[in-house]
Amino acid sequence: QFPPKMTDPNLTACSSGPEVRICIFLIRFERKPFEVCGNGWVRSVRPQKENLFLHVNDGSSLQSLQVVASSELNHRLLTFGSAVEISGSLVTSPSRKQEVELQADQIDVVGECNPVDFPFKIKKKHGLEYIRQFPHLRCRTNAFSSLLRIRSEATAAIQQYFKEKGFIQVHTPVLTSNDCEGAGELFQVEPAGQEKNQDEEGHQHFFSVPAYLTVSGQLHLEVMAGAFPGVYTFGPTFRAENSQSRRHLAEFYMVEAEISFTQSLEDLMKVMEDLFRSTTEHLLDQCPEDVALYHKHVITYTEAINILNSSSKKFAFKTDWGCDLQTEHEKYLVKHCGDFPLFVTDYPYALKPFYARDNQDQPLHTAAAVDLLVPGVGEMCGGSLREDRLDLLKTRLAQAGLDEAYGWYLDLRRFGSVPHGGFGMGFERYLQCVLGVDNIKDVIPFPRYSRSCLL
Repeated sequence: QFPPKMTDPNLTACSSGPEVRICIFLIRFERKPFEVCGNGWVRSVRPQKENLFLHVNDGSSLQSLQVVASSELNHRLLTFGSAVEISGSLVTSPSRKQEVELQADQIDVVGECNPVDFPFKIKKKHGLEYIRQFPHLRCRTNAFSSLLRIRSEATAAIQQYFKEKGFIQVHTPVLTSNDCEGAGELFQVEPAGQEKNQDEEGHQHFFSVPAYLTVSGQLHLEVMAGAFPGVYTFGPTFRAENSQSRRHLAEFYMVEAEISFTQSLEDLMKVMEDLFRSTTEHLLDQCPEDVALYHKHVITYTEAINILNSSSKKFAFKTDWGCDLQTEHEKYLVKHCGDFPLFVTDYPYALKPFYARDNQDQPLHTAAAVDLLVPGVGEMCGGSLREDRLDLLKTRLAQAGLDEAYGWYLDLRRFGSVPHGGFGMGFERYLQCVLGVDNIKDVIPFPRYSRSCLL
């Protein structure tokens, strides 16, 4: 059986963490080699006159296990990419490149692979753009299997961070009647091929009202923030943005949190920084990638505009006070501050959604909002204190023509409301930052974007 049980007197736990699943345990060989049966995919085949050498990988690590067998066990189906099941003895390796190797007694090809037709070739380095053409096969490459392990570790680290800090996880809905961001980039949802309900205006809606794929779980988190000091959600969000740029996806994952009993942007920034730091430290501890980012800077939006306007660089977009910061501006600001993560605070009030808290700081008139900008990406986190003053919120909603649609939101301020704030972190942008990946399509298992929904 595999993996071997720790009750076996020949085994000790490996303190440095697993390298490959078949090598989770170090073997004491004073008695005898350990009989194992393992499986995986062949990464290389090297036949010799008397011996056959294979490297087999089971997906748990970049490292493969060397398998040594008699040349009699060689088979025409034993090729690069084939799936195999191997039984034999795990022994100390004479090579310095690995601690153990598997001396095979039997090799069975479970799934054959024609190396001529297989789009990935042995010992050839394939670019990310090339492997992106094969979403159903790219997990077989070193680059993408590494990404998936890192993504899994980062997910676990984020969940662990919020658990340790006492946050309650909320599964916010994917289907919603709210347009949280107000940008209008929504996917409307209706059933296909079945009878639909029809409203008074002749519109047909399954839910009696228009329903959309969520762009954010924030408003639902604000509901829950009325009963808990800290809540968060981690799930898919959707934007119907007609873009094929390196920064945008139609479906992506967001980490969103809401914190009650706070009137300070510094409180939000502390959670953003701690989340970034603890997740990255976990990846540094568990993964080989060098992703050390441990410094930060803080500037206001007004200071950011002054930096941009004093630059000799020619920007494609305006840098007047009141303009929204574009990607080119965000990347320049990060570089200007030494290529460290950078917080930008106190954006113009008119740029922010109705729920952002009014700083009431005439004549500039800003909102208590903050973005975290990171190297190579630009904006990774965005958040704000929420407007908890009922009269100001009613006025803002009325001005936006949203007072009727968001009557329920006003109820949150009428019944036991507390000062609170929250933020969202783009998970794929986080991965881009720590791994130095230029295109967001290369850090998600199955990218969806304009004119592309493969699989």
